[in-house]
Amino acid sequence: MHVKGELTVARGSSGIVAGLTAAAVAAVCFLAYQASANAPDSVAAPSAGPSSAPVKPSVKPEPTKEPLAVPEDSDTGARVVYGLKDRRVWIVDDKEETLRTFPVMPSSVSPLPGVYTVSSRSGTIKGSDGVLIEHVVRFANVDDVSVGFSAAQDGSMKSPDPTMKTGGVRMKRADGDVLWTFATVGVKVVVVP
Repeated sequence: MHVKGELTVARGSSGIVAGLTAAAVAAVCFLAYQASANAPDSVAAPSAGPSSAPVKPSVKPEPTKEPLAVPEDSDTGARVVYGLKDRRVWIVDDKEETLRTFPVMPSSVSPLPGVYTVSSRSGTIKGSDGVLIEHVVRFANVDDVSVGFSAAQDGSMKSPDPTMKTGGVRMKRADGDVLWTFATVGVKVVVVP
């Protein structure tokens, strides 16, 4: 005799058993993978080659320079470092710790690599390109063009017009705030290639 309700229960329970079995197999596979991925080399599967083969010493790669590290040969002590090629500024304290580093947009006139000092500052002025700027920190003169750091009040960091001789090295306003606080008159500015 065949009862309709019993058949439904049998099919339903077989589906549950199949689902639990699949979940258990998946869990075991996952745990096996985790164990093999974290196994030390001493218990790893042996290689196919002979066990008495000479071992070649591994060549240690040279340590790579951190991409945002202060450039070497940028002097010592409290200073502002301006990397011409990197288009970046580093603010370094007297303990050789980098307080901040940030990208800048170079001016159309750049100073030669060397050591300079902050010669003058202006809070807010109109730049030689006609843009309103703030936190102007001047440190060099090249062919009667004053070169210094500044931030455009509108926050822009546009490439300078190559036909105009301008000396404004532009940065974001937040970076300009930090530089303004650090780079007072007499502070060293080191320009590196």
